[in-house]
Amino acid sequence: MAEAGPPQVYSIAAHRGFADALVAGLVPRYAEEGLGLARLTLLLPSGRAIRTVSEAFVRQLGESGQQGLLLPRMVTIGDLSLDEALGPLLDPLGANAIPPAVDPTYRWLRLAALLAEEMGADAPQGPPLFRQARMIAETMDRLLVEEIAPEDLLGERVLDVVGSVAGHWQNSLRRFARVQARWLVELAETGRVDAATRRNLLFRHAAKAWRDNPPESPIVAAGVTSAAPALARLLRVVSELPQGTVILPDLDLSLSSEAWDELGRAGASDSAQGESIGSDDAPTHPQYHLKLLLNRMGVNRGEVQQWHRRGIGAAPPERTHAVSALFLPPEASKSWIDLPSEKRRLAGVRLLETGNPDEEAQAVALAVRQALDGRERRVAVVTPDRALARRITHHLRRWDIEADDSAGMPLNETPAGRALLLLAQVVAEKAAPVPLVAFLGHPAVGVAGAEDEARARADWLDALRAFEDRLRGPRPAPGLAPLRPVAATADVSEWWSRVAQRLDPLMALSGEVPLSDLLSDTARVLEEFCGEGIWSREDGRALGAFVDDLSQQAGAAATLLEPDDLHAILSDAMQRVAVRPAYGGHPRVAIYGLLESRMARADLVICAGLNEGTWPGGASPDPLLAPPVLRALGVPGVEFRIGLAAHDLAGALGAPEVLLTRAERDTDGPAIPSRFYLRIKALLGDLASRHEESELPRLVDALRNAEAAPPYPIPEPSPPANVRRVSISATSLDRLRSDPYQFYARSILFLEEKDPLDAEPSPAWQGTLAHAILEEWHKQGGALTDLAAKHLAEMDAHPLTRALWEPRLMAALEWIANQVGSEPQRQIVAVEEKGARVIQGIEITGTADRIDRLPDGSYAIVDYKTGGPPSKKMVQEGFALQLGTLGVLLADGAYADRGITGVPTRFEYWSLGRDAKSDTGFGYVTTPLKVGAARTGIEPEDFLPETRRFLHDALETWITGDAPFTARPNPDLKLYATYDQLMRLEEWLGRESE
Repeated sequence: MAEAGPPQVYSIAAHRGFADALVAGLVPRYAEEGLGLARLTLLLPSGRAIRTVSEAFVRQLGESGQQGLLLPRMVTIGDLSLDEALGPLLDPLGANAIPPAVDPTYRWLRLAALLAEEMGADAPQGPPLFRQARMIAETMDRLLVEEIAPEDLLGERVLDVVGSVAGHWQNSLRRFARVQARWLVELAETGRVDAATRRNLLFRHAAKAWRDNPPESPIVAAGVTSAAPALARLLRVVSELPQGTVILPDLDLSLSSEAWDELGRAGASDSAQGESIGSDDAPTHPQYHLKLLLNRMGVNRGEVQQWHRRGIGAAPPERTHAVSALFLPPEASKSWIDLPSEKRRLAGVRLLETGNPDEEAQAVALAVRQALDGRERRVAVVTPDRALARRITHHLRRWDIEADDSAGMPLNETPAGRALLLLAQVVAEKAAPVPLVAFLGHPAVGVAGAEDEARARADWLDALRAFEDRLRGPRPAPGLAPLRPVAATADVSEWWSRVAQRLDPLMALSGEVPLSDLLSDTARVLEEFCGEGIWSREDGRALGAFVDDLSQQAGAAATLLEPDDLHAILSDAMQRVAVRPAYGGHPRVAIYGLLESRMARADLVICAGLNEGTWPGGASPDPLLAPPVLRALGVPGVEFRIGLAAHDLAGALGAPEVLLTRAERDTDGPAIPSRFYLRIKALLGDLASRHEESELPRLVDALRNAEAAPPYPIPEPSPPANVRRVSISATSLDRLRSDPYQFYARSILFLEEKDPLDAEPSPAWQGTLAHAILEEWHKQGGALTDLAAKHLAEMDAHPLTRALWEPRLMAALEWIANQVGSEPQRQIVAVEEKGARVIQGIEITGTADRIDRLPDGSYAIVDYKTGGPPSKKMVQEGFALQLGTLGVLLADGAYADRGITGVPTRFEYWSLGRDAKSDTGFGYVTTPLKVGAARTGIEPEDFLPETRRFLHDALETWITGDAPFTARPNPDLKLYATYDQLMRLEEWLGRESE
């Protein structure tokens, strides 16, 4: 065993620029004749870091004027809790005796099965079970990385605190320990280990091998900040190698000893209590995780040296002093009072607050555009908010700037991923209208096997639009069969038969089926709809790899699943897969997440989304282990991630120019500024106003605020006389008098409102159903309940719709039957009877729901209402003339061909609405006339003359006259909002008198 030398540990200050400073020091140190840097092994924390350092080597090459350079061997090393995919580092070192790692997907599926067995009848079903299994897997990884053995969960330190936590925490700990124990037994039987365990074993093996036989070539670990114990020991070994070096990012060597001690134990065991993570530790501090790493390495901060080089485009050294002061712990921050100006100098740092995220994105895009005017200036946008990143990318396209978002997009939000999820949703919701139309309208659907894809897609959309038009309204019964008549009505039966033929194998599945088969069948059906092109782009390739992996591991784990649960499980799993774009965006613009931004540097760094809950993100506790239990085990709590976010910001603040942005509001309401943003303003004090960005908000306003448009006038269309002379129905007369514009839109422009897909049963839908039932009952007789059941079945209504509406309908129909039977002297002579008469040269039409002959030979006109009837005031003012118009038509002989001649004397609304006085709870009769004890209403003898007066006035004003069809002349009336958008109501309502 070689004698270990003193640890060679360095720190690169934030203002130096980590990657560029690293390369600036490595090149002169290790460049030699011949192989030169190629002999160097560089250990980096992530694949993104490898690319960042490679780019720094290229910049160094260009700066020095060299013709070429052999790069060192760069490999990744890291930590699962940081979500970084680790590359093969130690396998070539003779570690064959270390068991292989179990596939994480297989472990997730098996943990779900073990959890179900452990909980028995109390186990959740479907997606919740798999979510809990994933939580168990994540907690297992967290403990394994910290080298917490399963028996430690029942150790003395844990047992001392378990009794003090709530009962659900105790139950959760026991369940977790039992499931983990069963899993480890299963692992041992297969000869495999968890990925985190294998990584620890590899680190341990490498540390021993390098300690016993130091490599002849130099090894440098750079930018690694994970404090995992096994990795920390390996870094210690690397630092003691003859040609080994560990280089840390942004370790604050200027922090006072008192402030350093204020961070807490950070892994240094307390002999009195045996705790390595104290309750008064400061894990939210950006230096805490580095202190934890140094303590686990066994390196004193005083042994760490300052890196001797600075990178291209480094910031002034004063920036590092200011960043150090910015993040002082609470007690140490009292020194702000006497802090000299050079310790708080933040020249080059600007602050920007906007009203909302869109303004923030626009301002960031403008800042990027301005910076690119400078020669060779590089710009990096750093934000953990992926939605904000997408907004910024969109706004940059205004200037044809394509920026790569290196954090990528979740697979479930990509086009290919969305297509698969929509197909799974169609199956889960039994071909419900919304997911069905969304899937069939997906841009990738409808081109499979077509030579002319554009023509095939156009034909497909034509058929889909016709089908969708007929599908609008309340949801039909579940399944494909009820949709066949819809397709026939839309005249797309052949198209629908092809769709149904492809969907039927998935729709026919029931009960638990093998997940592997279900995935394979779903992928096959997706390809039948989309063709092989669905797998051709980066999102399709990622989706194919995801489906293959999940299908293969589900087969190995013998996982069974209800087809209805596939959508939710896929959505959860796909959200964790990031699809990164193929590189090819603007060479001087990059958009990073926090992980991707580490070690990166640019001339201008824009830190966006500095609000609480975003940067830093919300700290939710571990769902399985209580915080006191984690602290007793020596595992950092969730606040640890806040410290990492603070360190990311501290590194970004080292850039020459920095722009910090936040929005005062988000989609949920007012947003709270990030604690980091507030500390910066507090440190600056009275100087904060000098750092506020003022130009960008003005530019945003200039882009957003076009020249003010003149106020939109109240619509007053005035068509020519030949267009006005249209037939008027009894119901449209009410519309004409109450809101002429609505009459114009519907009866002259023929614009009718379409029901949305999966609509709630509207009054019109309910009325159509009730009228159809009553018409058949009045004309053919029979039991109303039987007729109602028949019509409901013919409508193929969804079971939920039917369950909610049928009881009320049945009660109202029973009341009608009782009411009709209670007046045998009234004879029903017409039902749904149409009539028409020409008045002033205009055809007036009307359909009477029911006409009864009374004992004295006069008639009663009945109008069925599924809701409430119009008020007597509306009738008196001439805004509800339907009954009166039907009365005028009857009196003028419009129904004489049915033998109905004479004068109507009774006018009644039969409402199917709720009524406490009804014997069934639903149904009542009301009249607009002032009869009996009524104190209001129109006198019976005045009803028809008044109706004629209103009718003639409407005809002379709008139909045969030239008055404009003014919108909403009676704003106090309660009217349908069907045409509000067309008339742009919101733009002029309230200023009608101007």
